[in-house]
Amino acid sequence: MPMNPHTRALLQVHFCVLLWGFTAILGKLIALPALPLVWWRMLLVVAALALLPRVWRGLRAMPPRLVAGYAGVGVLVALHWLTFYGAIKLANASVAATCIALAPVFTAVIEPWVARRPFRPRELVLGVAVLPGVALVVGGVPDGMRAGVAVGALSALLVAVFGSLNKRLVEHADPLTVTALELGAGTLVLGALAPLMPLLAPEFAGRLLALPGLRDGILLLVLALACTLLPFALALVALRRLSAYAVQLVTNLEPVYAIVLAALLLGEQRELSLQFYLGVAIVLAAVFLDPLLSRRRPAASTPAADAARQLVD
Repeated sequence: MPMNPHTRALLQVHFCVLLWGFTAILGKLIALPALPLVWWRMLLVVAALALLPRVWRGLRAMPPRLVAGYAGVGVLVALHWLTFYGAIKLANASVAATCIALAPVFTAVIEPWVARRPFRPRELVLGVAVLPGVALVVGGVPDGMRAGVAVGALSALLVAVFGSLNKRLVEHADPLTVTALELGAGTLVLGALAPLMPLLAPEFAGRLLALPGLRDGILLLVLALACTLLPFALALVALRRLSAYAVQLVTNLEPVYAIVLAALLLGEQRELSLQFYLGVAIVLAAVFLDPLLSRRRPAASTPAADAARQLVD
């Protein structure tokens, strides 16, 4: 029987979120430190996008002021990925994925100011409801992973900032062009930070120009192409059939997929206590409750904005 277009689009989004969940697993499996890992991921994505004439046409048509704005967002994207993979290296994939689920808490405070939309008290209340879960998560990880929790929370804060900025800016240009510009700017900034990283964050530092080994090279290609560009393209197609609410609800499953995959593939459940998973349940409950409560409210985002935000998750 032919599949309903809505059902096909929903399955496409689930597949995208599953691929995004693999980014945390690949970050744990790749032996490179956080800085070269992120640098190579961004470089490979930009190189692939540079092959598209559509991207170059979009860049030529973009005003300089908008170029500067997207480049600034790209710097935040690079720092988000750096801290996200840093959290994975300092703790594990489950901890990093759980910390990213805190992004809606920060967004509730940051987005009204950045995107110039009304403040919604419900979002702040849900953010406060997350705090007991965060406390359980912190208490449920070994002492040696506490630094990873702090870095992961910083990564979630960066998600809230650049996600809010993207929502304000992304409608002014083609999403693929925006992605190439943002990640290109991030690649350049990480290259400039590389000499300073041994002093600023030695745990993240590493040589950028040293070619990865065969195993890491293959995993980096999978990370850049299969877990970044492929889900981005699929999301663009699926968003033509789905509401912003439906996509948001499915996207909230990313930490769930990441934690389940980490348990199945990496055995991380042996490193974490029941208290940690109870905290995860509280955090995810609050994350899912927000779109459920706002289901009847018209979505303020656009497919292009959602797609661009999802790419950098």
